[in-house]
Formats: sequence, C-alpha cells, structure tokens
Amino acid sequence: MRTGTVYTETVIHSAPEKFVSEVPYQVAIVSLDEGGRVTARIDGERVAIGDKLVETEGRDGMHVFRKA
Repeated sequence: MRTGTVYTETVIHSAPEKFVSEVPYQVAIVSLDEGGRVTARIDGERVAIGDKLVETEGRDGMHVFRKA
C-alpha cells in the first residue's frame, strides 16, 4: 500500500450526479512518500493538511486513502 501526506483538502457539498448520494465527502491532494502527488477520496475520519495517510483501495478509478 502507498503512503503519503495531505498537501491540501476540501469537502465536497455539491457533487456530480454520480456522487450526489455520497455528499458531503472529502477529497485531498496527497503527496506520496515515493514521490509525486495524486488526487484522492478520503475514507473514514476527516483529514487535515500534514496528516499521514495510507491507501486503502481503488474505487471507480479513484485513489482512496484513510488516516494512517
């Protein structure tokens, strides 16, 4: 599993039709420990800038991370 740190985050309240049933949900740009950054959905507890994360799964082509 990949790990990283929250570079920035936001909570989505107005989502595309496919995700309307899931609002509000959090997304973040994650600085990967291996280098580079990815945009990811956050699963579970809300995260803040600087929090350590671990990738949990891929869902519908999205990266999904949770607090480490």
